[in-house]
Amino acid sequence: MAASSKRRFAILLAAVAVVAVVLLLAAVVGGLQLASTTAPQATTPVAADDAAAAAFRQQASDVQMSGSGVVDRLLADDNDGSRHQRFILKLASGQTLLIAHNIDIAPRVTGLAEGDPVEFYGVYEYNADGGVIHWTHHDPDGKHVSGWLKHDGQTYQ
Repeated sequence: MAASSKRRFAILLAAVAVVAVVLLLAAVVGGLQLASTTAPQATTPVAADDAAAAAFRQQASDVQMSGSGVVDRLLADDNDGSRHQRFILKLASGQTLLIAHNIDIAPRVTGLAEGDPVEFYGVYEYNADGGVIHWTHHDPDGKHVSGWLKHDGQTYQ
């Protein structure tokens, strides 16, 4: 191979390597951005219990979290202002959470009964009884991360 051909080959190889590195970096950065903007998946019950327990201990509010539990008690709807379907969810740790699901924005969770498993993704607010989870629905204005409830194979958002 002539010296000029070797030099062109080396330049071409270097250019291909630079493009490969740029594409790899773009994929990694793009993947990280994608991971931070996609809907979160439910955490394991232990992790959710830990997050709820920590928020309760710290008397924290406005904490986005996911988890699951079993319906402990069904409550009457709250019809003051925006209507909310309400029930008490018991986590594996024994901590209870009031779920306040806005039924003016999202559909009512149908067929809900005591003892039913429910997964959630919403915002935790501290109260002395264990806490409240709300924002379990989409945001019609698109300014807040969407929450959800899952029951009996259906997602309510």
